[in-house]
Amino acid sequence: MSPRSQKLADLKTSEVTLSATDEETGETLRVTVPVVRGTCGAACIDISKLAAVTGLYTLDPGFTATSSCRSAITYIDGPAGVLLHRGYAINDLAAKSSFLEVCYLLLNGTLPSSKRQLAMFKLEVTRRMTVHERLRTFVSGFPDGAHPMAVMVGTVGALSAFYCRSSVGKMDEAARALAAIRVVAKLATIAAMAYKHSIGQPFAYPRRDLSFAGNFLHLCFSSPLDQGEFKPPPKAFEEAIDVFLLLHADHEQNASTSTVRLAGSSEANPFACVAAGIASLWGPMHGGANEAVVTMLREIGDEARIPEFLRRAKDKNDPFKLMGFGHRVYKNVDPRAKEMRRLALACIAERERQDAIDNDPDAYLTSSAPVGLSPTDAIPAAEIRRLFKLATKLEEAALEDDYFVQRKLFPNVDFYSGLALTAIGIPTSMFTCLFAVGRAVGWISHWKEFVEDEPRKIGRPRQLYVGEKLRRFPTIEERDAQHSSSNTSDSSSSSSNSTPFTERVNFLSPDDAAPHFGFFI
Repeated sequence: MSPRSQKLADLKTSEVTLSATDEETGETLRVTVPVVRGTCGAACIDISKLAAVTGLYTLDPGFTATSSCRSAITYIDGPAGVLLHRGYAINDLAAKSSFLEVCYLLLNGTLPSSKRQLAMFKLEVTRRMTVHERLRTFVSGFPDGAHPMAVMVGTVGALSAFYCRSSVGKMDEAARALAAIRVVAKLATIAAMAYKHSIGQPFAYPRRDLSFAGNFLHLCFSSPLDQGEFKPPPKAFEEAIDVFLLLHADHEQNASTSTVRLAGSSEANPFACVAAGIASLWGPMHGGANEAVVTMLREIGDEARIPEFLRRAKDKNDPFKLMGFGHRVYKNVDPRAKEMRRLALACIAERERQDAIDNDPDAYLTSSAPVGLSPTDAIPAAEIRRLFKLATKLEEAALEDDYFVQRKLFPNVDFYSGLALTAIGIPTSMFTCLFAVGRAVGWISHWKEFVEDEPRKIGRPRQLYVGEKLRRFPTIEERDAQHSSSNTSDSSSSSSNSTPFTERVNFLSPDDAAPHFGFFI
């Protein structure tokens, strides 16, 4: 019996007695709670009945020491630098598997038993990459210049109007499996549509004869100039996208995955839950680190300035941050970073080959590379190669500095991934979208695991309340009189902190809103 199918009460447990002394009253509380052990990793103290016994709740901002669920999908040993998907090491998967095979693994718990089973799964995903024509119209309605992540959040949420109209509680296993495949397939298409919309080009359609990564590149970079003539993407870029998606497929209970689980606990539509996850990923503290690395390398500019920026990174009063180093979980080398470095190097070499073709008019006209992957749309290879060399020198310098070594600040997956994507020709505004395409399978796997688990409870964290105690409600007349009398006092005694939040808005007058027919928008 797998850990996921076991009930919590059936897991191996022991007991521990906790004691705490209240410094105000001197009273000592003692409570015995279960210790629950999984298959590997730290054991957990089950505090679900702590409040009922003691009247006390735990306080853990950021949930850094709290396990919100039990899961059999992904395991991370941060100090050892280990990442396992269903028991398989991420480096083995990156070297021997493919993104869609890992999708099958995460969704089902096992690898495909045969080539035919894997081929059937790939075919089903490819078939589901098409989207309803009205959804294409929906995307076209976003303003020009809309951020691709904003388009993704809205469009993935809109999938709820097309699929899974029945409540989650009434979905059978087949319906949940179909919803999962749709999420994996359609997010790639929607991400590409978001990019096409941002540059004002027509949407493309997925092809039956392409891989998942190949289809994504085709959807992003097929050009109207080709007039229907298909030009397959370079194999090096296709492999890089596939491995990038694989390396980002899941990462345990991070902010976006926990958001999907929490939304799913209310039995919300799965597409709405995934849209919530995308919104969480959009934040710069979660999904935008690889973009920040590229920006940082450009700011450093030259190898001679590396010592200066390392010194700034160690200065607590300097706002500069060394991006791409360290991780909330890993206290060792991120197991995904080495593979990402290799891919970045391969992509730069392919970009150099593409640059040579594009600089030769005869070769350019006969090239099999999509027009969208040309230097007119991306940073030239020479500049990316220079940034890569700068990154390697920065890595070497940081790993020779005791400050970073003692704090276990090693390169993470984001350090080289931005350079790989830049070499492919993907703009920085699309970096987080591509992250979302890869993470989609992790989100929907956790959603599926949660809704199939027992007992299933709606998420309801508690809080430490620090607001006002019960007070009398004054009438508006009393407040008006108080306000009038306070106006006679010295205005210098007031501060901006006492101004109500809503009154700090620069409200427009009706005249200012005239271009909008008198309405505020």
